[in-house]
Amino acid sequence: MNAAEQIRLQILWSRLIAIVEEQAQTLMRTAFSATVREAGDLSAGVFDTKGRMLAQAVTGTPGHVNAMAASVGFFLRKHPIDKLRNGDALVTNDPWEGTGHLNDFTVVTPAFLNGKLIALFAATSHIADVGGLGFGPDARQVFEEGLLVPISFLFQEGRLNATLMELLRANVRDPDAAEGDLYSLAACNDAGSRRLIETLNEFELESLDDVGAMIIANSRAAMLEEVRRTPFGRYRYSMRIDGYESPVDLVVALTIGENGVDVDFSGSSPVSAYGVNVPLTYTQAYASFGVRCVIGNAVPNNAGSLGVVRVTAPEGSILNAPRPCAVSARHAVGQMLPDVVLGALSKAIPDRTPAEGASCLYLPVLLGGRGVGGGEDFVVNPFFTGGAGARPGKDGLSCTAFPSGVRNTPVEINEASAPIVVWRKEYRTDSGGAGRLRGGLGQSLEFGHADGDAFAVSKMFDRIVHPARGRDGGGDGGKGAARLDDGTPMRGMGREIVPAGRRLIVETPGGGGSGDPAERDRAAVAQDVRAGFVSEDAARAIYRMADG
Repeated sequence: MNAAEQIRLQILWSRLIAIVEEQAQTLMRTAFSATVREAGDLSAGVFDTKGRMLAQAVTGTPGHVNAMAASVGFFLRKHPIDKLRNGDALVTNDPWEGTGHLNDFTVVTPAFLNGKLIALFAATSHIADVGGLGFGPDARQVFEEGLLVPISFLFQEGRLNATLMELLRANVRDPDAAEGDLYSLAACNDAGSRRLIETLNEFELESLDDVGAMIIANSRAAMLEEVRRTPFGRYRYSMRIDGYESPVDLVVALTIGENGVDVDFSGSSPVSAYGVNVPLTYTQAYASFGVRCVIGNAVPNNAGSLGVVRVTAPEGSILNAPRPCAVSARHAVGQMLPDVVLGALSKAIPDRTPAEGASCLYLPVLLGGRGVGGGEDFVVNPFFTGGAGARPGKDGLSCTAFPSGVRNTPVEINEASAPIVVWRKEYRTDSGGAGRLRGGLGQSLEFGHADGDAFAVSKMFDRIVHPARGRDGGGDGGKGAARLDDGTPMRGMGREIVPAGRRLIVETPGGGGSGDPAERDRAAVAQDVRAGFVSEDAARAIYRMADG
């Protein structure tokens, strides 16, 4: 390839990134659910005619993006390229053929140029409610968790599948939001298709085939080059987390070699009786993301680079849960996997890996109305984050959604969406693990019903018993907690009632520290005390500051 061709390819690549980012922004601007509109719990990407992801939007979560990269293959298995027509749009929320639980809907839309199918656009978003027991870990089988839509036509040659939409509306608590979000997914794919066609016409191209093949080949080669700069070997790590009915052990053996990285989760806990199980596609999504955080993180994330990282887990383990296991709260375990993978990588490249963090999002689902405590019916699913682990050369970030990348839901949005008052939202002093490099802080939140009525909370909280561990002499992060304002403790998992007149207090975990706390810069400790990140007592007792 000569210099002119290389420049042309780079321009096309930049244009593809712009196209999928516009696709994602269209989804956010038109979504009905606050989880998408405010928190960015979504993914968007463009695929070639073989179902291989070429480019993904910067906006989105690894769980959605990398699982969606695998899911398009399932769509094409049921609806081959030669059977698709202009105006078609396919949809599913099947956890094993999508992104891991029923709340995530994926829509795949073919793009046509001059009557020829040239690409596929796919997008995923989290819909707040899909019926059943609702978003939470209490179900025993997927059948209880809500409506499962197998891969189906949402639109067929431009005509809406009205029967499917009617079924969806009849089975969810907020039918307008669910219907609106499906239209939003279809709209964002259409936006991507239009921009791609404009681009191909501008560059006088009739297809993406040759360009796509070069993108995938270049990305694979660049990723392999990065892997080959990493010390070869087999590295092990394990981590215990709370789980639901019993603790969960996550065990990994990571092998780095000439042909890529193999991640094997043999030895991890078996499936749970509750909804914290993880379908394999979601395991692969977050495990590969953990590798990509420190190996090849500047290489484009597509089928070429993803193919260099191979992830397996034994069927029947909690990380490869077969049908019909309950999987609604799969994030509570799946989002821990980057910490496990990075723990293994710390033995190969310790200067590039962070300590353990809070990792899994705190996603309380608040429900009220008939059958709960009276008043208006509502369901709201705010997103809250804990502290990240200490980073190489830097403190951990506070209240940061690593590894998911979504944002905290603003207080004003939560209060506008439901009769809920957020009385308090603040950093948790001393929740960041002590160390030469401090872990990031968690946060404290206090919720109440605006009219003082009882309401239900479905909790999917981990690291209440098993905190994020420090590294190299650093302290553990602060444990999470859930309780009523009168001090009554609540479980980390499952649905419970907040009685009338009471408030719910949630504390998210902090990240682990790194290195001996006594070696922390004195000025940094003093600044932490002034900011309220570290108490004077902790400064004296843990950081050995004589004057606090």
